[in-house]
Amino acid sequence: MKIAKRVGLEAVGWTLLVAGIAALVLPGPGLLMIFAAMAVLSQQYEWAERRLAPIKYRALKAAAESVASISRIVASVVGVVLLFAAGALWIANPPVPDWWSFSDALWLPGGIATATTQIVSGFIAIGLLIYSYRRFHGKPESVQALGRQIEEADREYDELSQRD
Repeated sequence: MKIAKRVGLEAVGWTLLVAGIAALVLPGPGLLMIFAAMAVLSQQYEWAERRLAPIKYRALKAAAESVASISRIVASVVGVVLLFAAGALWIANPPVPDWWSFSDALWLPGGIATATTQIVSGFIAIGLLIYSYRRFHGKPESVQALGRQIEEADREYDELSQRD
């Protein structure tokens, strides 16, 4: 049973990592998938565990910065709306316009799969925005505590890296 769990965790972790790297250039939540992959792989590999803490704290810092001002919140909401609009466009699959100068095959590639990843990404983005707002907006003490955690994680990572 232990071997099956290990193999299962490794398969999930490596699959998420490969999909996350692909999603960096394709539509989808690439960074979130990479973080999830590292979280899964950290249960099996020490190298992944060492890299997880700095990634986690930098992600939280980015979350805090994303709700630091009204203009950033508005920009994030506009980005979410654009994700949903793009997903709706892919679902509607309008005919290729006359002004499109490339091959017709390059017009809205991916079909329903691309639409699905865009819409799912939009829901993930909404969830992350709400989380960030509730945890960090108007709470400078939370941001300062996070800064201290990042510095501590960096020191620990440096110490562990020097041992290797």
